[in-house]
Amino acid sequence: MNPGSVPRVLIVDDEPANVRVLAEALQGAYDLRFATDGERALGLAMALPADLILLDVVMPGLDGFELLRRLKAQPATRDVPVIFVTALSEVGEEERGFAAGAVDYITKPISPPIVRARVRTHLELKRQRDLLEQRALIDGLTGIANRRRFDEEWARRAAAAFEQRLPVGVLLVDIDHFKQYNDHYGHGPGDDCLRRVATALQESCQRAGDLAARYGGEEFVIVRAAGSTGEMDSHASQLLQAVRRLDLPHVKSSTGPRVSISIGAVERVPDLGDGRDLLENADRLLYEAKRRGRNRCVLAGADITATRVLQGEETP
Repeated sequence: MNPGSVPRVLIVDDEPANVRVLAEALQGAYDLRFATDGERALGLAMALPADLILLDVVMPGLDGFELLRRLKAQPATRDVPVIFVTALSEVGEEERGFAAGAVDYITKPISPPIVRARVRTHLELKRQRDLLEQRALIDGLTGIANRRRFDEEWARRAAAAFEQRLPVGVLLVDIDHFKQYNDHYGHGPGDDCLRRVATALQESCQRAGDLAARYGGEEFVIVRAAGSTGEMDSHASQLLQAVRRLDLPHVKSSTGPRVSISIGAVERVPDLGDGRDLLENADRLLYEAKRRGRNRCVLAGADITATRVLQGEETP
């Protein structure tokens, strides 16, 4: 659930009169969607994920229990809270619903104040869970995506690229001589350096879908947006220049008087479904960039043996 957005509620019931009663109880506070059968509800939930679903149990064809099972089986809908709205009052039925993943029960005939209260409660719980999940994917020091977020995103993108035989781009970035920077200036300025470099890298990722993440220590990783093949050299050049424009003094660097970065970059179709081969290649190319003097990118195209050096230059 995005902060400030109107929560989306999907109402599913095979009786239009019941749909109207629920809609009137919630009118004006939510973005309401409706379905009168399970198949239609599943299609709506997949196409436009709701923040909460009010689901009738007894419906012809795809009933509430089976629909809930299918929703829980799909990554896009498995975390959406579902409240059963039903005339069934047997304890065994409630237990079955909770075991299947429902978060609450509302019995028919419904009470509008009860419906509003339950919906508010579970939407607030979802908002808090979403916020905690979002924070769990952010690096606490730099404010950009953390290693967990990268690992999840890379697994998804690499698998899709492998299956569709499409190239995917990844750049591993390391701050040159960062240990010497920390030793000389101290950990406070060192943390500030990491934050400023992270911000510069993130701001240089201008395509929707580009992801900059902290990989560990003074290392960062950038995953290129799906379908944005080519122009890797231009992207790497922007990253090099963005960090140099920070103009952070580094008197203990043998590379130059200011903070700089080295990059290993690869863009091609993964050989493995998890993309591990691309990350290993990018890591080797990062090592090569350091061996050649740092403040540069070693970039590999389709042929991993054909490497070329893109070196950072002074900004006029």
